[in-house]
Amino acid sequence: MANYNIYFSPTGGTKKVADILSGNLLCDFADMDLCKEIPTLSLSEDDVCVVSVPSYGGRVPAIAIERLQNIIGNGAKAVLNCVYGNREWEDTLTELQDTLEKQGFRCVAAVAAVAEHSLLRQFATGRPDAEDKIQLTEFSRQIREKLDADEITDLHLAGNHGTYKVFNGTPFKPMANDSCTGCGLCAKECPVGAIDADNPLVLDAGKCISCMRCVSVCPKQARGCDAALMAMLAEKMAPLLSGHKENHLFL
Repeated sequence: MANYNIYFSPTGGTKKVADILSGNLLCDFADMDLCKEIPTLSLSEDDVCVVSVPSYGGRVPAIAIERLQNIIGNGAKAVLNCVYGNREWEDTLTELQDTLEKQGFRCVAAVAAVAEHSLLRQFATGRPDAEDKIQLTEFSRQIREKLDADEITDLHLAGNHGTYKVFNGTPFKPMANDSCTGCGLCAKECPVGAIDADNPLVLDAGKCISCMRCVSVCPKQARGCDAALMAMLAEKMAPLLSGHKENHLFL
């Protein structure tokens, strides 16, 4: 039996939720970071995986789907976790379920949890918070009871299956500023290889998915988006992103 904590978490918010879920399922989980290339892996029906992705425009990030297709489930149990930045998750959970079931997983539970917005960090700041942790810990206990009792039933998630909303990305691309030392860490950590390893000032905007990992890992805080444009975006999005949104649990 093997257990995996599988996550795509460019800025760390998704992994925070993933770690709460996997850390309270009372078994050891090996981390698998989908921000990096992963080898082909074949699981067994005794294995349990927590599979976590952020919601980008109501969809699973395409690179995460691509890398999940390297994992053959063979009946392994999957706990689905989509993390959204206080707006909506829309088709993210159903797309993740459809992807994993095509790979041979049995989906047993799902979570749509709130974490700090990766682009506009003034929204859902500090989430998951202490209250979230209590709720998610209790839900992990319920999942563990279901697994221990071998009460594995099909997971039915409402929403679109097979046909998902269109998301064409965001025009906000983080660029390097004058503080950049050219260390290359951003290029090394970029999940899609959008930053030139020899010259980090060069960004392939067509590849960039605006995940903000480069901003998160930069030791000099030398990357970011245009401040004036971000302020305009925050003002526009405030009605949708403000307030205390709830986590949604499906067992």
